[in-house]
Amino acid sequence: MRTCTWHVVAVLVAGFMTTSLAACEELEEERGKDGFTVGLLLPSRTVPRWERSDKPLIEKRLKQLCPHCTLEYANAQNDAMRQRQQMASMITKGVRVLILDATDTRALRSSIQEAHESGVPVVAYDRLAEGPISGYVSFDGAQVGRLQGEALLKAMGAKANGGNVVMMNGDPSSPNADWFRRGALSVVSGKVKIGRAYDTQGWSMDSAHANMSAAMAALGPDRIDGVLAANDTIAAGVIAALKSARVKDLPPVTGQDADIDAVQRIVKGEQYMTVYKPFKAEADAAAAMAVALGRGESLRKIATTTTDSPTTRHIPSVLLTPRAVTVDKIKPTLLKDGMYRIDEICTAELRPACEKDGLTR
Repeated sequence: MRTCTWHVVAVLVAGFMTTSLAACEELEEERGKDGFTVGLLLPSRTVPRWERSDKPLIEKRLKQLCPHCTLEYANAQNDAMRQRQQMASMITKGVRVLILDATDTRALRSSIQEAHESGVPVVAYDRLAEGPISGYVSFDGAQVGRLQGEALLKAMGAKANGGNVVMMNGDPSSPNADWFRRGALSVVSGKVKIGRAYDTQGWSMDSAHANMSAAMAALGPDRIDGVLAANDTIAAGVIAALKSARVKDLPPVTGQDADIDAVQRIVKGEQYMTVYKPFKAEADAAAAMAVALGRGESLRKIATTTTDSPTTRHIPSVLLTPRAVTVDKIKPTLLKDGMYRIDEICTAELRPACEKDGLTR
């Protein structure tokens, strides 16, 4: 009797183990299919948005869309060679798809080709890289430039008719810099004089400061009626240079990215405007593309248009709409969207200015 009982138990245990092993194998197979690694390569720490906004937003959305997926992250710190090495390392580690904001779009072309040959699709993030890109997510750069140009003309008032403008463009290695520049020129050309124009290497505040100092030396600090600064980091360097030269009445200065420091400068009246690009929408689209590509799915349901690069035609793309932010637009844009809270913008020092501008709880 005892022998028979143990035999029955053994059969039951064996059956349970077989069922459990089959279930485990099925689960592991499912996880293998839907639990891959996405590589995220961002270009620098010079511009605050990359690590403050883009990285956490992409990571959060990735987890929502693919709970078993993981994110491998690297920041190139404005070094194209470092980014190439980071990209090669991620491919070696077995990432299934890459989200890339290239430090230098041409320099990364061969790395993108290597990723393609290794079966790793690449989503170009925020700026369009060269090579066999599988998807592209950004904001309409021409519209960014147009918003900057339109706001500058409005701020210049009567001086918008023939006044002197200094153009502080972005890094020449970025296709976005030329995109912004062309958009701005489409608005201001024939209305103002471009007294001086500079490229800002690495989108650096120091480079912008040096270039603005050179512009003041050439034109005279009181003969600059407006500054077309491509982004907020450049605007910070421009404004610092103007202050160092003891310019009392600062000319209107544009910006881009809605960095917290820039928003505070707008409240203080030092910077006229910035361009707000809702980073969540951009991050969400990139994460959605990465998950779809990682699963071997088409981007048709995600992409709203296509883009041609110098090397690749008809890249499935999402081009989002940027928004101009002046002091009166902070509340209905940045605060409404939850980009910042009132207490983040309105420090103790800025409370009087915030109250004057209607930025209260």
